Amino acid sequence: MRGGARESAPPGRGAEAAAAGVMPLVAMIGGGQLARMTQQAAIAMGQNLRVLAGAPDESAAQVSADVALGSHTDLEALRRAADGASVVTFDHEHVPPEHLHALVAEGVTVLPPPEALVHAQDKLLMRSRLRELGAPVPDFAPVEDTADVAGFAQRHSWPVVVKATRGGYDGKGVWVLHSEDEAAEVVAAQRAAGTVLMVEEAVPWRRELSAMVARSPFGQGAAWPVAETVQRDGVLALALAPAPGISTDLASRAQQLALRLADELGVVGSMAVELFELDGPDGTPQIQVNELAMRPHNSGHWTQDGAVTSQFEQHLRAVLDYPLGDPSPTAPLTVTANVLGAAQAPEMSMDERLHHLFARMPEAKVHLYGKGERPGRKLGHINITGAFPGSPDDTAYTADVRERAERAAHWMSHAEWTDGWDGHADD
Repeated sequence: MRGGARESAPPGRGAEAAAAGVMPLVAMIGGGQLARMTQQAAIAMGQNLRVLAGAPDESAAQVSADVALGSHTDLEALRRAADGASVVTFDHEHVPPEHLHALVAEGVTVLPPPEALVHAQDKLLMRSRLRELGAPVPDFAPVEDTADVAGFAQRHSWPVVVKATRGGYDGKGVWVLHSEDEAAEVVAAQRAAGTVLMVEEAVPWRRELSAMVARSPFGQGAAWPVAETVQRDGVLALALAPAPGISTDLASRAQQLALRLADELGVVGSMAVELFELDGPDGTPQIQVNELAMRPHNSGHWTQDGAVTSQFEQHLRAVLDYPLGDPSPTAPLTVTANVLGAAQAPEMSMDERLHHLFARMPEAKVHLYGKGERPGRKLGHINITGAFPGSPDDTAYTADVRERAERAAHWMSHAEWTDGWDGHADD
């Protein structure tokens, strides 16, 4: 079924709770910022959200009334979190698959299901499955020893990219290698640590894109505008949506690819398909799939302030099988800039920085995660929406919105204005 009213109550909806007039309980595994922002959406929708957090000071645990404490690698902790829940979902992909299959065998509704989630957990499996489905992906190969990397590089040329097949994120578990000596060092160290590796082409991409979609249990799909993402040191620094300068054709192809993959893999919930945009043989822009994330994603944070339905609300709608919300943008352009911990935390408190930011930039929409400061850590993000009229294809317009987002985020990280402004200069 695509859209419209449900023909019957979906599995795991919670018949007893429904009969009692109680809203469903969603259990989210993980206590990070994605669960924290999902909690905000749940409150607005009148839903009940329980989070499984490793400690009471984790980002989501700070703001949640219903917290189960325990590790996502502990089956008993997962059972406690799932107890009484209509559905179990995730703010990260690191739960052991065997634990998820055990929960399903015990009658727990897990969404996205473990058969889908495994493609976001295992990069080699993901690449293999996407190739089977005819999706465009970089060439790749499993790695057992240095010879596998060297042989791959002979076929494709250096540099090549070696990745841990599981567990890597924000640039961790990824090595860009330029020689056999570098490969020998990385492969030896990682194999000694028990890391399973793969190698793939170093794609000559123009830029990186993200196609965010959502899918319900019965196949209703929704796609947000494709965003451009900017990474720094392996961490997403900026997202611009809609992606400036993207053709209607390329945007449509990216959205349709993401929706097809969600359907073919059986995804339920929000999903990010991270893409490379590159030149085809005739110079026409092409796309290749880089990564999948089967949950809300950093590249979709712009939807909180720049779309009719945020990725967090949409994820809840999907896993509870409510009809999906409108993903349309509400501004010509929205830019997300991550607030990343400075090399040296400023003496000025975060509260005072926030005060100054609001005084100078009242248009800034600030989302902080309640985390302690350390270098490079994601502390929050800023959304800046462009005013009407305007277009992401207007370079001056886009540059202005982007500069304001980056200026606000840098201020919150460093307590210094990138344009040299001094609010006390005239005192």
